Amino acid sequence: MPTFATNTNKKSMDILTQTISLLFRHRQTEIGRFGQDIDHIQRKQLHALLSTARKTEWGLKYDYKSIRSYSDFCQRLPLQTYDEIKPYVTRMINGERNILWPSVVRWYAKSSGTTNDKSKFLPVTPEILKGCHYKGGFDCVAIYLRNNPESRFFSKKGLILGGSHSPSPLNSEAHQGDLSAVLLQNLNPLVNLIRVPKKPIILMDEWESKIKAIVENTWNKDVNSLSGVPSWMLVLIKANIQEGTPDRLLVLIKAVLKKTGREYLTDVWPNLEVFFHGGISFEPYREQYKTLIPSNKMHYMETYNASEGFFGLQDDPTDPSLLMMPDYGIFYEFIPMNEVGSAHPTVLPLESVETGKNYAMVITTSGGLWRYQIGDTVRFTSLFPHKFVISGRTKHFINAFGEELMVDNADKAIAMTCLRTGAKVKEYTAAPLFMLDKAKGRHQWFIEFDKKPESLDEFATLLDQNLQKLNSDYEAKRYKEISLQPLEIVIAHDGAFYEWLKQKGKLGGQHKIPRLSNDRTHIEELLRINQSL
Repeated sequence: MPTFATNTNKKSMDILTQTISLLFRHRQTEIGRFGQDIDHIQRKQLHALLSTARKTEWGLKYDYKSIRSYSDFCQRLPLQTYDEIKPYVTRMINGERNILWPSVVRWYAKSSGTTNDKSKFLPVTPEILKGCHYKGGFDCVAIYLRNNPESRFFSKKGLILGGSHSPSPLNSEAHQGDLSAVLLQNLNPLVNLIRVPKKPIILMDEWESKIKAIVENTWNKDVNSLSGVPSWMLVLIKANIQEGTPDRLLVLIKAVLKKTGREYLTDVWPNLEVFFHGGISFEPYREQYKTLIPSNKMHYMETYNASEGFFGLQDDPTDPSLLMMPDYGIFYEFIPMNEVGSAHPTVLPLESVETGKNYAMVITTSGGLWRYQIGDTVRFTSLFPHKFVISGRTKHFINAFGEELMVDNADKAIAMTCLRTGAKVKEYTAAPLFMLDKAKGRHQWFIEFDKKPESLDEFATLLDQNLQKLNSDYEAKRYKEISLQPLEIVIAHDGAFYEWLKQKGKLGGQHKIPRLSNDRTHIEELLRINQSL
């Protein structure tokens, strides 16, 4: 069985990383200047996008050539949803060029941001692949190395947990898949020198077989970085601990394991130093990761890399906010949350947003998306530089009683409650429960625990109290139970969420559980599955 050095050859390994890190110095300086010239950077992006696409069918339709200002842009181009651009995307998949973007687009990211039966296929042009997604990955490493000068990042292996890709059902020459699979398929071959598992394994389509193959291919590698969605990486971590821990390491930690009943990922990969995570909030999983990786040398860095583009990254380990990246070939606009869905909403450029308000994000990108409503909501925590948190989805919230509960409130409340009770939540979703006989209602939470609380009643009470602390509207509706009665928790059997995703064909990749819903569609499906388990 292999063993991995943690002290020997440390000097040479440090030199390797330090030498390569010189390639990131200039970019680190550029990022540091974002706050000084955000307006100029963003308008430059918009001008370049309009100029590049002026002779496309879309550009001719809206006469890009005559657009002279942001005001012209707003007046000329309507806001778009996927349903409105879908006919154009279908033509692009069928090989037509100069539709939304000049080039022939061979790759399409199958959206994992929705949980209904309809899939979205978003163009991944060469320009957005290189100038946005890969640039974002480069910047993640640049910022990480800036913040951690003792890193040995390039001397070990990086485990990337991604999805799969396949030929398009519309055209055999076009390829579709989770964004992560598209990125992995097109990676520079040099990156593969420090990445595991092997490409054929990471691109496997059947998720359960894929997990087993990843375990077999990685348990004996010297991994020091992880990249993926927290919930699915947790599945892999537990598989590794159960199936792949080296026997020699088990001998070394036998006494500790017997005392605590625990097994740690650092027993498998002792040089582990960073987890680049994204896709869902990390808060509900943070304590579980700390338990599985009990190392003060472990770092966590959040990224916001969606199918539509790479939007932000965590540049300060002490601040959970994300730095918005303004020079990735994306022009940003924002709609105040209370105007989403209205006929003529207010639309603001990046330099006009305010802190503390929820906005729906609108993007124009080098992927051929024009004033596209992505469906995510953000709340800015600082300006110049612009930093934000992902507050939820325009369709994932609860406002059945005027409480305006957003996903970030729910995630934080779950994390606070787990910290207080010692419980560990694996997955959850919540929806309103209407009590027509009392003209009132409550929130019903469906929770799958990794570790159940000693008292479910105490957990429910604390969760309710924490929600009130975090959300004044929820607190007002709970006051003397005027509109909302105390929340209700239904315990999910092990594997209920997994089975729900499996039945919908959404296992693996970056598919996510809808944390909050304003109707009961998802939770009723889950409750039926729970009864059958």
